[in-house]
Amino acid sequence: MTRLRHSAVTHVGRVRKVNEDSILALPDQQIWLVADGMGGHAAGDFASQSVVEAVAALPPDLPPAARMQALRGALESAHGTIRAESARRGGATVGAAVVALIIANGHFAAFWAGDSRLYRLRDGAIELLTDDHSVVAEFVKSGQMTWDEAEQHPNSNAITRAIGVGETPGLEKIRGDVRPGDRFLLCSDGLNKYAGFETLRRAVVGTPIETVAEKLLNIALSGGGQDNISVVVVDVS
Repeated sequence: MTRLRHSAVTHVGRVRKVNEDSILALPDQQIWLVADGMGGHAAGDFASQSVVEAVAALPPDLPPAARMQALRGALESAHGTIRAESARRGGATVGAAVVALIIANGHFAAFWAGDSRLYRLRDGAIELLTDDHSVVAEFVKSGQMTWDEAEQHPNSNAITRAIGVGETPGLEKIRGDVRPGDRFLLCSDGLNKYAGFETLRRAVVGTPIETVAEKLLNIALSGGGQDNISVVVVDVS
């Protein structure tokens, strides 16, 4: 029987006046989510909260396969809600980068759009499971720079997909196995712009689940905290 524990935190950061990020933890349904709103504080708030509200409304007793499909459906529903709000605002850009994790029966699935990330820490090593939908991600994929180098690029914040932007949400999906000792890290770019792979690995490996999210938050705040910061860590035992 897999035991799952988590810690989660979201913070406005040191510069911005409003937190446009939203997080969601549904441990009974084994679903966790980070949404990073875009479009200015009122619009960004609306976008990230629309994602959270859609997923939070999922029926609580769905079997795993149906739950995964319902999660995708909730994200697609939020896409329509945000697009309608954008139209109401005269076509203003409103959207949210999203990463959502679901675990069941020894496996995980994740959906994402934008540059919110999912990492897995296993046997002391860290792996980025998602690919940013961003301008600089294309430079990484072509071998011109590493992910850590991409964080320093002037266009590092320019994303190419988001929930609520475009005709379709552009969701991408990944699946894989889950083993005891694994840790999954979901975060908005307010964390990884201040913490490269090795910094994240050292912070997460061996840190108690009760304090690991706050530890990661403090790394981002110490680095400058110029963006909103959201962190969710899920521990498998």
